[in-house]
Amino acid sequence: MEASAIGRRLFAKGPSTGFRALVGVIAAMLIMAADHRSALDDVRALLALAVYPLQLVTDIPIRLADRLSESLSSYNELVRENQRLTAEESFLKTRQLKYAALEKENIRLRNLLDAAHKLEQQVVVAELLAIQLDPYQHVVTVNKGSRAGVKVGHTALDDNGVAGQVLRTSPLTSEVILITDPNHAIPVQVNRNGLLTIAVGGGRIDQLVLPYLPNNADIQPGDLLVTSGLGGVFPPGYPVATVTQVEPQSGRPFSMITATPLANLDRSRELLIAAQNDPVAAPDAATAAPSADASPAP
Repeated sequence: MEASAIGRRLFAKGPSTGFRALVGVIAAMLIMAADHRSALDDVRALLALAVYPLQLVTDIPIRLADRLSESLSSYNELVRENQRLTAEESFLKTRQLKYAALEKENIRLRNLLDAAHKLEQQVVVAELLAIQLDPYQHVVTVNKGSRAGVKVGHTALDDNGVAGQVLRTSPLTSEVILITDPNHAIPVQVNRNGLLTIAVGGGRIDQLVLPYLPNNADIQPGDLLVTSGLGGVFPPGYPVATVTQVEPQSGRPFSMITATPLANLDRSRELLIAAQNDPVAAPDAATAAPSADASPAP
């Protein structure tokens, strides 16, 4: 035990603190002198080469973190940009639809104005407010009434042909009975040969019926029907319909003849109200069309 303690005391003794400080100062001076003369450049290069792989390994997590942060920032930026572009696309589509609707309305109004210039009567452009279409009644309400000069019996047209006539009026609105109403009849004339007859509403928005022509009448599909002016209700010469079907009925004196109205009754949003000089009394919905069993008028 005593020998071990003596050995530890002997080996524990070392250079003094002053000696160590002196050695450190001398070493620092030598290193500074060597660095000043570039004597350690090769050593420094070797050490840098040896340490470079360690720098790369320690730099990998930092680079990965930076790239991940950039990726997240780019993703968020793309998401925001996509949302902005989607909203802008929806807005532009809505505006495009609005412009398309305005373009179609402009075309309709231009056609109405062209038709108005062709008429010799004073006309009023009226916009549809309500539509009542069922098998027993075809009536529309427009936004022009007696204050605009509209009177009962005035003719209603679109840019293609006769649509109906004014049934009732109020100061601000009017009701127009369409020519396809089953209780409405309009005197017409075959434009090809001048044949006179009456066209009755067929209860369908695309059909008129000519029930009072005999089987040997000179009428055929494709004939144009225009207003005859008889009765003073409709001015003469307005296009009404085109004959689509002619079927002689065996055992019956009259043919089954149908026609298609030229006016776009199911698509028009504006009507022209043509003012006659002396409009007749209101067309009675109950008596406007003659009975199907009645004899044809001469």
